[in-house]
Amino acid sequence: MDMKWSLNELYTSFDSKKYQSDLKTFDEKMESFVHWAEENLKSFEEADKKISEYLNRLIELSSLSSKLMTYPRLISSVEAKNEMALKYLDKLQVKYSEITKSYVQFEKFIGSLGDLDRVINSSEFLKEHSFYLNNIKDHTQYLLSEKEEILISKMKNTGSKAWTKLQNILISTLLVDIEIDGELKQLPLPVIRNMAHNKDKDLRKKAYEAELKSYRKIAESSAAALNGIKGEVISIAGMRGYKSPLDETLSKSRMDEETLNAMLTAIKEYLPIFHKYYRKKGELLGYENGLPFYDIFAPVGKMSKSFTYKEAREYIVKNFKTFSDKLANFADNAFENRWIDAEPREGKRGGAFCSNIHPINESRILANFNGSFSNVITLAHELGHGYHGLCIQEESILNSRYPMPIAETASIFCETIVMNAALSEAGEEEQLSILESYIQDAGQVIVDIYSRFLFEKELFERRKEYSLSVNELNRIMMEAQKKAYGNGLDHNYLHPYMWVNKPHYYYGERNFYNFPYAFGLLFSKGLYLKYLNNKDKFVKEYDSFLRSTGKNNIVDIAKLMDIDVHSPDFFRGSLKLIEKDIEKFLELVENIK
Repeated sequence: MDMKWSLNELYTSFDSKKYQSDLKTFDEKMESFVHWAEENLKSFEEADKKISEYLNRLIELSSLSSKLMTYPRLISSVEAKNEMALKYLDKLQVKYSEITKSYVQFEKFIGSLGDLDRVINSSEFLKEHSFYLNNIKDHTQYLLSEKEEILISKMKNTGSKAWTKLQNILISTLLVDIEIDGELKQLPLPVIRNMAHNKDKDLRKKAYEAELKSYRKIAESSAAALNGIKGEVISIAGMRGYKSPLDETLSKSRMDEETLNAMLTAIKEYLPIFHKYYRKKGELLGYENGLPFYDIFAPVGKMSKSFTYKEAREYIVKNFKTFSDKLANFADNAFENRWIDAEPREGKRGGAFCSNIHPINESRILANFNGSFSNVITLAHELGHGYHGLCIQEESILNSRYPMPIAETASIFCETIVMNAALSEAGEEEQLSILESYIQDAGQVIVDIYSRFLFEKELFERRKEYSLSVNELNRIMMEAQKKAYGNGLDHNYLHPYMWVNKPHYYYGERNFYNFPYAFGLLFSKGLYLKYLNNKDKFVKEYDSFLRSTGKNNIVDIAKLMDIDVHSPDFFRGSLKLIEKDIEKFLELVENIK
């Protein structure tokens, strides 16, 4: 099977007639859009017609820009040094910044319109976009002047966005020096990081040490990028009137502080349960002082089977079918039509992501597949994102943008389907391996994510006063890991450079991209409980629920499924399920001894 994706459904090349034609059309529509806004948003006469016209024009522009921008982004994600992709990303970002003035004009128009509800109720089209419009009205309090907004938009192209590109190139092109079987090799970072899952204990440690050493080559540049991005974020958030970057993130995530605090309260209560798991895993691997960081992903049990890419496809599709034919068919189609780039290679970024491309009703998934069961779960996770995109396709593109915490719901739900299906057909020793792999991933989403949240919160606090050095960033990261992992990890073997490795820290417009993963896991657990209680009813409601996620805030989205996210008890209930898995793991360890 081909492990590289096809982008021909978007464009065949930058020089293709289609790409160049769309680029020209985008320029024309953008110029017309800017001119129309300038001429028509000066008065409130026929406000309903003006709002409808603006939205229709914006939908056209958004669809075009989505295709034009996604193409170079996807190419640069697998070819970090592709000059053409980087050039077009730059050109498009500069072009798009020209629309900022029109956005600001419309937002001020909506903010000053006294009878917005009456206008919205005047047409079905506007009712369809009521959440979008009311959300704009709510956020006008953070809007700056036209000149300031335009200046910020332009400066970001040479500020945070430029730093982000630099970091992406640094991490994607980093080659790690490592000696394997007496031979000195230079291997891409994703290949080295995948060695953390290897059965060979010595290789895991060697890969960890080589990885940490390799970061020294780019640490100073990465620190400069991180300081530049976070400094910009602090300045702009303050200018807009947000209490902090976290306050801004919560607002943009359509999530209130009460929800975040309810979740963090429950997580802190359950950290000792995870510590017990880490120490037991450490004991299994022969350690007395907790688990060293390089063995967090060490395989446990006798599930030594590796999956070919073809076997991974069959396994995922078969298990998705236990939920619904629609989900299984979606996944099979993604493999068949080469929506997935799964091959690790030089110049390709690490990790995994899914890009839902609304205008062509398709998704593209990046992964670094090495055949492990963990990698199979990663594919299931990203296909869950794609399924979310499928369910929201019938919505306007303006109603397809769901908030970060909800973004992980469908993906983690799909993980759970595959994991539980695998556990149900496994013997004890295989159960041990599968269950440990699942708890390992849950630990990443709860414990490691909590450490990343603590790190970023402290980083922002200090960055208000000064730029942080590499050594200080390392110390903050290790302190965060100690607080989150407690005595579960050996504090002599932590990962001080995790701030270099994780790309989320370098997204100028997506700060605190950590707690949404924890929310996604715990929210999905709560949903899965509802699924088990009434499968037929849940499957019918699930797609409708996913479709609604682009036009509701999180509290209201949760209410659609009778969930109260202001209550720590909801999150405790989800964590209790993970605790049962940990208890089962501990029981299996004793049985197999």
